[in-house]
Amino acid sequence: MNYLKYVIINIIETLLRAFPIPCKTGLIKIGHPDENSPVFLTCNYHLTVERVKSALKGMNAYLLVANTKGDNVWCSATGGHFTNHSVVSVLKTSGIENLVKHKRVILPQLAATGIEGKIIQKKTGWKVIWGPVYAKDIPVFVRRNFKKSFEMNKVEFPFVQRIEMAVMWACPFSVIASIIVFPFNYGFLLPLNILIWGWSFLLFIFFPVYSKWLVRNKKTTNFSKFTIVFDFSRIPIILWVIFLFFFISWNILFIAFNWGFVIGWSLVSFAILLIINIDLMGSTPIYKSGLHEDRLLRISLDEEKCQGAGFCEQVCPKNCFEVDHKQHMASIPRIDDCVQCGACIVQCPFDALHFESPTGEILTPESIREYKLNLIGKRLVKVD
Repeated sequence: MNYLKYVIINIIETLLRAFPIPCKTGLIKIGHPDENSPVFLTCNYHLTVERVKSALKGMNAYLLVANTKGDNVWCSATGGHFTNHSVVSVLKTSGIENLVKHKRVILPQLAATGIEGKIIQKKTGWKVIWGPVYAKDIPVFVRRNFKKSFEMNKVEFPFVQRIEMAVMWACPFSVIASIIVFPFNYGFLLPLNILIWGWSFLLFIFFPVYSKWLVRNKKTTNFSKFTIVFDFSRIPIILWVIFLFFFISWNILFIAFNWGFVIGWSLVSFAILLIINIDLMGSTPIYKSGLHEDRLLRISLDEEKCQGAGFCEQVCPKNCFEVDHKQHMASIPRIDDCVQCGACIVQCPFDALHFESPTGEILTPESIREYKLNLIGKRLVKVD
């Protein structure tokens, strides 16, 4: 019965994934934890909490749920909702300090864009350990004595996640389109929804095929900004041309050909493609949003300040860094993979990292820590 409930929650909340779904904050006991059991902490996005609980099943642990206004880990940390205050508050009010004799809390790695481990330790005495990117890796992470492998550190965009993103786009759009169309011609509802769901699944399923043609870090004119927002590339257009070929052929062969009907549905299908393709890169964990000017920034390392602490290597979701612990020096051999999340900058205790714009402007560590991104990618959200 619990498994069925978990499946139902995943289905419903994947359909509604575009919206915040908060759950109760505080302490959850997993199994039969004691004073030596590990303490995990996550956001209060309900689907995330359920998946973390599922990953912890069979273990004896404590799970702290911090207030992030119902947003998921990465979005809430990047947008200023998963903050030092969120973590300090739940550590102080949950009663966890009376239940364990250690002071180690395991946070999701993707929260590192908004939470400073050193501040948490200074204010509470709790040491932050950065856990794996994905909850499914928690059991192995624990068996490895809370050490991450290279793979646990990195965000990917596998098939299941792409399906979830397709559903996230298709569900609300199909509902809105159906409400608009129904009063005028309910007979259009079925073909309209087939187009919406079909385009969405095609775009995300075939994403690995055409992703290499997406524009990542290019300056934009007004026209090219339009193309970046809609992330046009060859494959989506090819898919649309193929659709037109079969749609026109079907009309010629099986029904009375009608130019108005063909042109009308061709335009509708293209409009659907445009809307679903809005900021396709921003719907993935492996590209910076085309709406965000941060995509133009480049991470820069000040070797004179670097002391090889290794926090950059621990929190980078693209494994851009390598740290020579003998020489106490970091390097960025995979800098072109950077998604400008800023986690490395936030965590570096020596302020050896910063962003640099194409015009040479420096974004200091202080500004990255203090100001987070709003919905259109402007660094205007001040963290209290």
